[in-house]
Amino acid sequence: MAYPKIHAQKQDRLPGLERELQPPAEFIRDSYKGSGKLAGKVALVSGGDSGIGRAAAVHFAREGADVAIMYLDEHQDAEDAKRMIEAEGQRCLLLPGDIRDSSYCKDAVEQTVKTLGQLDVLVNNAGRQEVQTRLEDITDEQWEKTFATNIHGYFYLTRAALRHLKAGASIINTTSINSFIGNPMLVDYTSTKGAIDGFTRALSQQLIERDIRVNQIAPGPIWTPLQPPSLGKHDPELLEDFGSQMPMGRCGQPSELGPAYVYLACEDSTYVSGQTIHINGGKVVNG
Repeated sequence: MAYPKIHAQKQDRLPGLERELQPPAEFIRDSYKGSGKLAGKVALVSGGDSGIGRAAAVHFAREGADVAIMYLDEHQDAEDAKRMIEAEGQRCLLLPGDIRDSSYCKDAVEQTVKTLGQLDVLVNNAGRQEVQTRLEDITDEQWEKTFATNIHGYFYLTRAALRHLKAGASIINTTSINSFIGNPMLVDYTSTKGAIDGFTRALSQQLIERDIRVNQIAPGPIWTPLQPPSLGKHDPELLEDFGSQMPMGRCGQPSELGPAYVYLACEDSTYVSGQTIHINGGKVVNG
């Protein structure tokens, strides 16, 4: 299969915009055939307007789930995601707001249940990253924003969702290859992903008695709007052939992660909890 070449580019806005990615990302392959694995289910996906979150949401819809999408303020991207979900014959609820706000997280959960009737799958995926090559250059504001978005939001949202999640429900967290190998340009981001690893493992043990599974996916370099306003803004040339350092010699597409979210969301993974699925182009991390 031919994969598109990534060229040098940047975006000045954080979070980045899916519509400005060149080349556009792929979210779901035409060859992916849904088989009703999530029929009658409802999923809530943070950061579901673009990137990996949108891929998860669209795959869920093709498998028969209705989907609520949380996002900050990328309204056009969110509308595009909604159209993709509705094209699969499923309902989509858009929930703009700041994941760092505990009250927003609680309200998003309540709106999801009120509008779509229930909650079966929670995907904690929203995230931010900024490049700093020296620890001394990470400001208090950057450090706090990164933690508030990448781990506090996971906690707020999961806490709010638990009162609605019943036996058989699934929580899926998005971590990163960076927490397993380290990234010298993304110290604060990498630290939050390590926190997500611990959150996933500890919570999985706590919720086993409720028959709620908690797992995580650790992406490698994936072509999403997270990259141009962080790596690209620091140095647009960093995105030239993005992901070429991986054993497969390229970055991944969101479409290559969506099926893993389906697996962890559906009954195929009923004997799996506290685990990490690494989707990173062949990098062995042993974690």
